[in-house]
Amino acid sequence: MKNYFWKKGVLMEYKRLIKRLLRVVPDAWYLRLRYFLVFHRLPNLKNPKTFNEKLQWMKLHDRKPEYTRMVDKYEAKKYVAERIGEEYIIPTLGVWDRFEDIDFDALPDQFVLKCTHDSGGLVICKDKKSLDLAAARKKITACLKENYYWDYREWPYKNVKPRIIAEPYLRDDETGELRDYKFYTFGGEVKALLIITGRDTPEASGDYFDTEFHHLNMQWGYKNAKTLPAPPKSMEDMMRLARILSENTPELRVDFYEINGKPFFGEMTFFDGGGLEKMEPEKWDRAFGDWLTLPPKRNPGRQVVR
Repeated sequence: MKNYFWKKGVLMEYKRLIKRLLRVVPDAWYLRLRYFLVFHRLPNLKNPKTFNEKLQWMKLHDRKPEYTRMVDKYEAKKYVAERIGEEYIIPTLGVWDRFEDIDFDALPDQFVLKCTHDSGGLVICKDKKSLDLAAARKKITACLKENYYWDYREWPYKNVKPRIIAEPYLRDDETGELRDYKFYTFGGEVKALLIITGRDTPEASGDYFDTEFHHLNMQWGYKNAKTLPAPPKSMEDMMRLARILSENTPELRVDFYEINGKPFFGEMTFFDGGGLEKMEPEKWDRAFGDWLTLPPKRNPGRQVVR
């Protein structure tokens, strides 16, 4: 057993070393490599057609400063409140730079810890007395040390300040969970909706719908639920808010939760799955790509696509 953990530790350090060495690879070439490993072909970055190809292009050529604020889980709340109002914002119980700074005595019995700069730094506490503080510290501290930008070269995350925020643990009374409602917008118009059920369980599932709530025959990162979820009661309101928040963006995924019929803002994402997950059937990769009209190049830096 000791030998097993030793080998596991060496393997993890080896992976960290490889990740650091890859940082010297320019974004365009790194993205070509990551794309090839998933799709077994090089992306067409000169004239992209599919959604996943276009997302790689967007990483390189659509770099507006406000995108950083929009993906920061703390700063995004202020950004969103300015546009749709405070009533849609989940309260922040605290914000800290280090795990050691958290005053757990001041937190309620149920809460959620999140890192502001990534998508993996999440700790859900349903009973403070049984919270494994050591495991929570290990997970959050490790996430704080990572710059999420380097994994998929998603430019908006590059300069997000790593912090920890705490929010109340929320649950909808009717569904008995906190479902994720993710709206895919293109040019400020909603085109599709993803509903994730069982999101904090190993059996999490995801189902895609059009704006008329017709189920789409597609899978992308999740298996479909055995029983299709019902539309959120506030779906029309969510769509209206998503249109407001996605104004002046070529594409944006806007996420909401629904608590007893009322929508609450979750987060905004520019690169679903990093643009590095297969959509099945493959026709949906092209369909989503057709919805995305690429903008003029903004801040492309020295990356030259040939």
